[in-house]
Amino acid sequence: MPTATAPSAVGLRSERGPILLSLMLATALVALDATIIATASAVITRDLGGFDQVPWLFSTYLLAQAVSTPLYGRLADIFGRKRLMLVGVGLFFVGSVLCGFAWSMSALIAGRVLQGLGAGAVMPVSLTIVSDIYTIEERAKTQGYLASVWAISSVVGPTLGGVFSEFVSWRWIFFINVPLCVAAAWMLLRRYHESALDGEREPVDYAGAVLLAGGSTLLLLGLLESGSTWAWDSPASIGIFGVAALLLASFFARSRRTPHPILDVTILRRRVVGTSTTVSLLVGVIVLGLATYIPIYAQGVLGFGPLVAGFALAALTLGWPLSASNAGRLYLRIGFRLTATIGATVVLTGTSLALLLGPESPIVGVAALCFVVGVGMGLTAVPTLIAAQSSARFTERGAVTGTNMFARSLGSAVGVAVCGAIVNAHTTLAADGTPEGPGLMTAMHIVFIVISSCAAALLVWATLMPADRAAARERRAALRAGTAERQEA
Repeated sequence: MPTATAPSAVGLRSERGPILLSLMLATALVALDATIIATASAVITRDLGGFDQVPWLFSTYLLAQAVSTPLYGRLADIFGRKRLMLVGVGLFFVGSVLCGFAWSMSALIAGRVLQGLGAGAVMPVSLTIVSDIYTIEERAKTQGYLASVWAISSVVGPTLGGVFSEFVSWRWIFFINVPLCVAAAWMLLRRYHESALDGEREPVDYAGAVLLAGGSTLLLLGLLESGSTWAWDSPASIGIFGVAALLLASFFARSRRTPHPILDVTILRRRVVGTSTTVSLLVGVIVLGLATYIPIYAQGVLGFGPLVAGFALAALTLGWPLSASNAGRLYLRIGFRLTATIGATVVLTGTSLALLLGPESPIVGVAALCFVVGVGMGLTAVPTLIAAQSSARFTERGAVTGTNMFARSLGSAVGVAVCGAIVNAHTTLAADGTPEGPGLMTAMHIVFIVISSCAAALLVWATLMPADRAAARERRAALRAGTAERQEA
């Protein structure tokens, strides 16, 4: 376990501060690259060509990140957090350098794949390290720090992308990652000390990893590309989903008969872990649904420019860290379940307000409902994740975190696929690829109904979380199981 524990101070001035700062820098890499390239895609295609390949700059990154997330979470339990975190930062470093020196669109896409593989390690392992070195009382505040990185990056990322593209070179969008990678890795090497894990190291289930990665890749690829690149009922779509189902079924069958599976799906049978994972999936649907279609509504229906639409959406990423950093005070008083229920109620309130939006709605009202949803998310996503981590023993905490993060990515893909199909059915595409036409407002209203329905489901699942006493019983059972395994070893 890490040796940096026990101090009462929380934040960047504690002795764990440099570790937290390194995690924030690593998180900034992922957060910036999720938004910074969007404003530079036109300049990149003028330089490298391959306009038809631009969507793959985004989808390959997201696919590589989502698919590798649960694998990294489990490997961090086997090999240690520090090693996997350094692997993730290293892959992001190499990918950024390759992107910066890319001589063709294919080379740039290859670099984005490496960046995605690095990001897949950074997110779950960062949250796992926070869970290791901070107490339950402290984790909400420290996760608020990490959430604030996303809030800042959502505003700074597109701005930096535009500035670099117009005044310097689009290649600096990727070169800027190099010093961040070096600083994060150096601070982690110097300040984060991890003792050897007890007992014999578990073998790695490589066959299970291949089945999980292959099935997840095809599933997410089908969700992201069907309805846009090819039709839902096309042979390509049917084939991709069919092979994905076969691979995932083989993975689940193998995980039941393998002593040490790459991802132990039985952890989802624990009520707190299963509920938290479902909540994370619904969070992914709601957040990416709003992040994708609020700007389209603000521009296509209300007639505002991308800058104003972006700032309206930024209210969501502002409310999230504000409430997340204060969630600890609430769940220490009233428990995880009631805190998550309050948060989900706030989310449902915000998404219900979206049902009132029309062609003449004020942009301030759009920003306000995004802020309300963000506040609710901070009170829902953070406590449910911390509850799941707290119910797991040290040697499975990474797997629990990785599974939670993967569920959110899967929810995001499902949300984009469902909402995209709705919009495509009611609109036409403009020359720049954005939806337009008289049916746009109708499509937006149906999208908001879907998102609000998911928020209602989120509230139901939040109330299904076990009470703190039940969660404590699950934790004691997990600890007893871990003790028995070490005795057998």
